[in-house]
Amino acid sequence: MMTVKGKNLLVIISDEHRKDAMGNAGHPHVKTPNLDALAARGTVFENAYTPSPMCVPTRASLACGDHVHKIRHWDSATPYDGVRRSWMRHLRDQGVDVTSIGKLHFRSPDDDNGFSEEILPMHVVDGVGWAIGLLREDAPSYDAAAQLAADVGVGDSTYTDYDEAITRAAEQWLKRRTKSDAPWAASVSLVSPHYPLTVPKTYYDMYDPDEIDLPTAYDPSQRPDHSELKNIASFFDYDRYFDAQKMREARAAYYGLTSFMDHCVGRIVAALDASGQAEDTVIIYVSDHGDMLGDQGFWTKQVMYDASAGIPMIAAGPGFPAGQRVKTGTTLLDIAATAVDVTGVEHDDASRLLPGVSLRSIANAQDDPQRTIFSEYHDGGSTTGTFMVRWKNWKYVYYVGHPPQLFDMDADPQELNDLAGDRSGNVQSVLREGQRRLRAICDPESVNRQCFEDQRRRIDELGGRDACINGYVFNHTPTPSEQAKRREV
Repeated sequence: MMTVKGKNLLVIISDEHRKDAMGNAGHPHVKTPNLDALAARGTVFENAYTPSPMCVPTRASLACGDHVHKIRHWDSATPYDGVRRSWMRHLRDQGVDVTSIGKLHFRSPDDDNGFSEEILPMHVVDGVGWAIGLLREDAPSYDAAAQLAADVGVGDSTYTDYDEAITRAAEQWLKRRTKSDAPWAASVSLVSPHYPLTVPKTYYDMYDPDEIDLPTAYDPSQRPDHSELKNIASFFDYDRYFDAQKMREARAAYYGLTSFMDHCVGRIVAALDASGQAEDTVIIYVSDHGDMLGDQGFWTKQVMYDASAGIPMIAAGPGFPAGQRVKTGTTLLDIAATAVDVTGVEHDDASRLLPGVSLRSIANAQDDPQRTIFSEYHDGGSTTGTFMVRWKNWKYVYYVGHPPQLFDMDADPQELNDLAGDRSGNVQSVLREGQRRLRAICDPESVNRQCFEDQRRRIDELGGRDACINGYVFNHTPTPSEQAKRREV
């Protein structure tokens, strides 16, 4: 039998699943029986965050186990390219079979992304991605925003079809595995509940739009009066295509996609159980970021509110206490350290320098409210770098060249009361502490300058502004089959 440090690792990743949209998180509507069962047999990390509220930079950061500004995969047109070693390659180089099934959002399967095998991989379009987001200094209009509302409704989509294929492939892969002393690691990455908000009827019918909650700060008078957030809302102007009824329908569709995704997760976990390997396998469920769903006037992600930057995170299996809830802040960067810990491979000098901590260690320690969690955003719609630090009950958001934000997450979990303008001594002390914690991680002004320099070079590489606007136009990344058809044309 395997030792505790020599287990298998199954990482299940969804796309755009906000942290509160689960039964085990107390949501009044969303039905997630399989994630709830996983939470009951394992540990829930209540304060988990993405390294960047955008798919491509987050997935590069997750692979490398390091901050976006350290790896300089800033945005949706600078995908992970295999040059910097991933934790997957670190495991594979020490004899662990590391398999990917589903979405990766890296540059290409021709790069050495670190896997022994990639099954049904989704990579960025044409090895480039979403280039219009590079144009941050003089942003064009984003005409594809109307598509989000237009897609709301009942039916199958290429994304739900793709998730069905990913789930079947994962079931078959797990069935072929045999119980042995050699640990393996697998990443199964689904695309739901990412838009398009088109849902199979079975799952849409689980929710009555007339009973669905309207967004937080639905009244425009409650929305943030912040200069940089107005820039982002102006670029991603999804909200103008939604009236109250359409909002309810969109949120019902998102909840339906979440329940569809939960069903896929249940099938994958059941396949693991049927394979006889469950007792030797750590399961981690996470998402890459959340979705605002109209809260504060925003849709999709890109901002540092918890609905966007927060993520669900559940871990179960050897070494994780059952039925436990952890308040220590965590991040997707912790998965790299967890993979080394669970599979029992050796650390080297590079992996020791990474900022992540094994989730198993965190789960078995006392809650640490002082741990600083960090996120950053440098992608489309933003005119400057955004940096978030989270510790204790505080969230501090720093915008280069714009006023900061400060929220007391215990007293104001919906983040409606920005305290940054409060001149009282206590608030000013917290603001200084937020600055101190941020600058212990990076110099935001220097990072911002480096990012814009890199993005200008990337724009030139792609053929300039017009090429970025006209050459890579889409609202969500096409599935592998769609990309194949695109290449044929």
